[in-house]
Amino acid sequence: MKFILLLSILDAAAAFTSPARLITTTKHPNHDHRLYSTYDTDSETTLIDIDEEAPRDIPSMEAWSYEMGAQRTDGFTLTTDDGGYNVYAMTNVDLPTGSPILTIPEHMILSSNKAMAELRTSDMSEAEKIVKSVNAESEFRHYYLMLKLLVEYEKGMESPWYQWMNSLPRYYTNAASMTPFCCLCLPSLMRKLTVQERGYLQRLGVSSIKMVPYLNEDTKYDVDLCTWVYQIVYTRSFETADGDLKIVPLADMFNHGAYPEVESSYDEEGNYYAYTTYDVPAGSPLRMSYGDPTNPSFLFARYGFLDESTEATFCKIIPEHVNKDMEELGYAHNRMLFYKDGNVSEEVWDILLFQHVSSTKIGDKRALMEAHRSGDYATKQMLHEKYYENTSAMLLEHLESFLEQLEKLSSKAGERQTELGDHPRLPLILAHNEFVKQTFLAVRMQNFGY
Repeated sequence: MKFILLLSILDAAAAFTSPARLITTTKHPNHDHRLYSTYDTDSETTLIDIDEEAPRDIPSMEAWSYEMGAQRTDGFTLTTDDGGYNVYAMTNVDLPTGSPILTIPEHMILSSNKAMAELRTSDMSEAEKIVKSVNAESEFRHYYLMLKLLVEYEKGMESPWYQWMNSLPRYYTNAASMTPFCCLCLPSLMRKLTVQERGYLQRLGVSSIKMVPYLNEDTKYDVDLCTWVYQIVYTRSFETADGDLKIVPLADMFNHGAYPEVESSYDEEGNYYAYTTYDVPAGSPLRMSYGDPTNPSFLFARYGFLDESTEATFCKIIPEHVNKDMEELGYAHNRMLFYKDGNVSEEVWDILLFQHVSSTKIGDKRALMEAHRSGDYATKQMLHEKYYENTSAMLLEHLESFLEQLEKLSSKAGERQTELGDHPRLPLILAHNEFVKQTFLAVRMQNFGY
């Protein structure tokens, strides 16, 4: 497959005719955005505008990527369906399995390892002490990537990554961007994930960044700026096999897909490569995996989108305590599943059975665990049949109570939809709740006939 490699600025200019003059209008709830902005090197303002209504300069980023040595296959293009809020990669030619899509040289890639080597100086002890004091030491990789972005932001147009940073979204719909009222409209698991995500932001925000010695005072206390770099790091970095966190410009335009078209890899020098995983017809999006597709609540909390293509979702059964026996039986968010066709995973039935016999029949609890460990399917099936009336009642009670909870939450959110200026993420929250509701209704219909 032929790659496009522009070897000079002149070639880039020919491929992107006057990118600074390509201006279109974009809209999302309560905000008017422009997808493309005018790139004016004579402007006195060199810092990136991070206002939620600020434009995304995509053409300048693409021209910059060519000049930096990025290569991409014929047919690779960036597009949008909503005027610029969501810009994503697609192909306008057929791509056979294994086709190279992108090559990004190592020097373009931002990484936590490089950021820590550059910025983890001896005078960072006070800032790190604050991070440790709030039990966020595990987030040091993210923290130093955030600091790297702040350092580059302060350089303005002198930063090698200025055009890339100026192409990034300013408006987000994930948990870290939600208002306290939005959190009140979320079901239990989603609310728990939202609190967790917002906790990361609070722990890594201004309270610790204000102690960083090499940042300007205006930067240290700019809550909106610290929030923006947090969003970039947590939504665009991915962990590699060696434990590094990397942000790969241009490749960060791959959206998520439950059945991704793109597979990523790195060579020994740290250069990035993307290939197709199957035959991709022209007109298709080019997507990678952001995580477990059976956990749309996590994808919503971290990245701010609802993946309705997933076939299943976590069943929302959340015991007060999960012991080792339950974990052995398969209690995990990616195994305790309700399917959109109404089926229920085996692990859900096993956990319901375990909960019932744990409180009533200790002997049968031991028999269940012994049968599970030995692979004695017949005994497990016998126990399931013996207690089906009890476990099915437990399942129905869970379905009914959760559906009632969803109805109340959606009603609460619906009452405030006229206040979208204060809570612009409410429509997406309502869509999330409706998606979960329809899955639960399908399970009820499949198992109980109504």
